[in-house]
Amino acid sequence: MRYIFLLFLAQLSLFASPVSSKIIELDTENETAKINIDKIDVGMSGYVVHHISPEHSSILKSCVVESFDVNTHTAMIKMKEFELLQNNALPSGKWKVTVGDSVELATSYSRSLLIAPNEEVYYQVSKSVETQWIHPDIFATLLSINGHPTPLKEDFGAFSSSTATGLVFIYLEKKLYTVDMKSFKILAISDTPLIQDSVKLPFYSRMEKIDASWFGEGSSEMESYEPHYYELLVENNKHNKVLYNIVKNSKNEEVSSLVDQFEIGE
Repeated sequence: MRYIFLLFLAQLSLFASPVSSKIIELDTENETAKINIDKIDVGMSGYVVHHISPEHSSILKSCVVESFDVNTHTAMIKMKEFELLQNNALPSGKWKVTVGDSVELATSYSRSLLIAPNEEVYYQVSKSVETQWIHPDIFATLLSINGHPTPLKEDFGAFSSSTATGLVFIYLEKKLYTVDMKSFKILAISDTPLIQDSVKLPFYSRMEKIDASWFGEGSSEMESYEPHYYELLVENNKHNKVLYNIVKNSKNEEVSSLVDQFEIGE
């Protein structure tokens, strides 16, 4: 078992350090930009930085890697408004993204959240993976404030912004999924055959109950563990062939039924 986790630690180290590159091409109409980079994973998130002077810079956009060309060593990023430090009481500049601006990726990947079905699985994984774990009690508290006993992708994104947490690890059917918390794109899937003899919904935490809103998405109590998190993964990774095969071959009928949601070509 330790051998499995040592392999996983080596894989995790690929995501631990921030990555920086300059914009070499820009499409302002489609909010995309191209960067030169030796290797990058589709789905990694970050932001675009404009350097006003050698001593001053400003974050202009959030961004996510949309594609990577292994032959040209270039990646295409998709940009959107950066809202993390938004403050209407402060003046904002009128700078626009230009060629030469910096793209900073994986800036919060040293901090992680673990979604596990029970305490034993949580203990095994958290003790074996070297990262700064943000305790799931904090995420459960946010869900309770939002009235979401069933976590939504938006809840993970809000948690990422409020705690500067970049990765979420999700344990499902003896596999551990490494997921960018903002884009919810899968960065890695690792075989992690731990014994799972119980499930705590919506995930292991020390909170006995998460408050629910009167209505709205996420306000219903979660009925089953694997189907919900697989559904979140499928919704945001419809072209992932590895996930497709895992879902297709799942012995859980609620999980295998999600296979029709993929957009996998012939």
